[in-house]
Amino acid sequence: MLRRLQTRAWGGVRAGQGRPLALLVALVLAVLLSQGGDGALPALRLALFDAYQVHLPRQRLSGPVHVINIDEAALSEYGQWPWPRTLFKDLLEKIAEQHPLAIGLDILMPEPDNTSPEALAARMPDGRLHDELAQLPSHDALLAEQMRRAPIVLGTAGFMHAEAGTSDALRVWPMRVRWNGAAAPEAALPVMRFPQAMSSLPMLQKAARGQGLLSANLEKGIVRRAPLVGAVGETLVPSLSMELLRVATGTPSIEIEADADGVHAVSVGDLRVPTLPDGAVWVNFSAPAMERYISALDVMRGRIDPGALQDKIVIVAMTGLGLSDYKTNARGDLLPGVDTHAQMIESFFDGAFLRRPQWMRWAEVTAFAVCSLLSIWLLPRQRLRVGVPMALVLGSGLFGAGALLFTRAGLLFDAAGVTLGYAAICLSLLTSMLAAAVRDRKQSERALQVAREAAARTAGELNAARRIQMASLPQAASSFPGERRFELDALLEPAKEVGGDLYDFFMLDSDRVFFMVGDVSGKGLPASLFMVVAKALSRSIALRGGADMGVIMNSANRELVRENPEMLFVTSVAGILDAASGQVYLCNAGHDAPRRITAEGRVESLQPADGPPLCVMDDFEYPVQQYQLQAGESLCLTTDGISEAMNVAGELYGNERLNGLLAGVATTAPAAVVQAVRDDVRRHVGEADASDDLTLLVLRWNGVA
Repeated sequence: MLRRLQTRAWGGVRAGQGRPLALLVALVLAVLLSQGGDGALPALRLALFDAYQVHLPRQRLSGPVHVINIDEAALSEYGQWPWPRTLFKDLLEKIAEQHPLAIGLDILMPEPDNTSPEALAARMPDGRLHDELAQLPSHDALLAEQMRRAPIVLGTAGFMHAEAGTSDALRVWPMRVRWNGAAAPEAALPVMRFPQAMSSLPMLQKAARGQGLLSANLEKGIVRRAPLVGAVGETLVPSLSMELLRVATGTPSIEIEADADGVHAVSVGDLRVPTLPDGAVWVNFSAPAMERYISALDVMRGRIDPGALQDKIVIVAMTGLGLSDYKTNARGDLLPGVDTHAQMIESFFDGAFLRRPQWMRWAEVTAFAVCSLLSIWLLPRQRLRVGVPMALVLGSGLFGAGALLFTRAGLLFDAAGVTLGYAAICLSLLTSMLAAAVRDRKQSERALQVAREAAARTAGELNAARRIQMASLPQAASSFPGERRFELDALLEPAKEVGGDLYDFFMLDSDRVFFMVGDVSGKGLPASLFMVVAKALSRSIALRGGADMGVIMNSANRELVRENPEMLFVTSVAGILDAASGQVYLCNAGHDAPRRITAEGRVESLQPADGPPLCVMDDFEYPVQQYQLQAGESLCLTTDGISEAMNVAGELYGNERLNGLLAGVATTAPAAVVQAVRDDVRRHVGEADASDDLTLLVLRWNGVA
């Protein structure tokens, strides 16, 4: 019952029940979704964006970046880090020979080389060796000289507080800021700011062609976003990736587009990269590409293709264990930190930007509002088996739209937050409807209990009516004590609690016996009440009407018409048997013809009805049929409940079967005939329900002793 009530509730019985609550929940959730930043549930949103990168990684197209990694093999060959600057100079010289577009150093050199001649001289006593060492060129100077001949970009690391070797002074190339088309103070930009930074020696900074930030945003140890521009003190500093692109393209400066809402884009030459308000970008990661990495040992020994680095951007980085800063990216890949800068440059070359514009949160609010309002209007009108799949399809469609926007346009659509809010709306609707269903169930249970009580009372009343009705019928065994001239028996079995069939018999005087069988139109209680009325009126008229059968039938017809507010009618056969002579007088008012059973077992149908049923015509004069019975002959009066008795296959009992049975029991007493017919009808009907009342009257004249 609860399932039916839930189904009905979803189907519109309580269609408006949960809508006010759902609208209120939708309003609250829309406000939460409209928040800036990473939203009300940042972990859920970031997990979805990570899933996009895991299942839909960026495909590498151009491969413009190579990482020269100072790995375990190089360290084993040339010794532990730091190497002498002359060895590092040789590595840069080998790289520069292949004419790369730019060489980035993901390596900090804040202290002088302690293997340089002047450093060795400082640790030695005065003397010839001291003086000769002091005359040799500095390793740092040699490295600086090599850096002047190559497009070198140094890296610098931002610090939030002062440390040994940090400073707020950097040599950087100017950046242009356009604030709504006009110049604006650099301090107004909401970029990542570091009070201090650790950089290489001023001599090296002066020799380099650029310097960029190595720092990236870590969100619980995961790299998802990286700044394209930051600040050390009051000085704007580009990221290493953007500075490498500036040097590689020969662009004099990097341009920042900003307004009161923050940074919108960072441009280098023809390349314009859309950013977050803080100047950072979502990094579009590819699957790990080890072909991006080249060992420094292979470069030093000339084991790479002569043109492998030509017109490429090269980043030199430490990847040896214990020296490199490995980081986990949004895909879950644990890679050196330099990999983030390499992948950013690759994605810029391929135009594979990841963007989450300011308008995206309003697009998410709109999508949530459309789905919610559609569900609030439509789902309560559906049944559960239709509404639940519809809601699931709509929620899945949001995730599909998010994945499509990610792959086709690089847009980060928060389908998780929208779907979660949408699920809350559906849950609110369902909760309200189920609550209404529970209330309906309780009301139904109370109504069912009342109906059961009423049904019990009605059943009791019907049982009482059945007992009264059956008690009003005469019993053959006690109606004619000591009578030998005739025998009579009768049966009435109502199909329901009460029936509309009737029979009656009684003595009019010492020789004449009145008998009748009738069938009231309709079923149930009205027919049974009319049956009692018809029986009582017929008996009363017969007892006071004298000897004529026609007078009795005509008078009964007129009386019943007056006592018939429901416009029912009665088919009836009534007769008088003169027990002294065997004469029978019959009137048939629209009923089945009686059967005469001879002593030899022959069954004959008497004259059919020669008048309409009682209560059809109030002035009809019923003719009287007259027959002479021979000793041992019987009359059998039935209603159509016998001939039309039906089994489970829909087969009727039929007149032929009844006639055959009567012929076989012709010589038996009326009581045995009645019992035989009753048993045979029951066998035919079997498990089927009775379709009509079953009534039978058998009268046999034995003759005069």
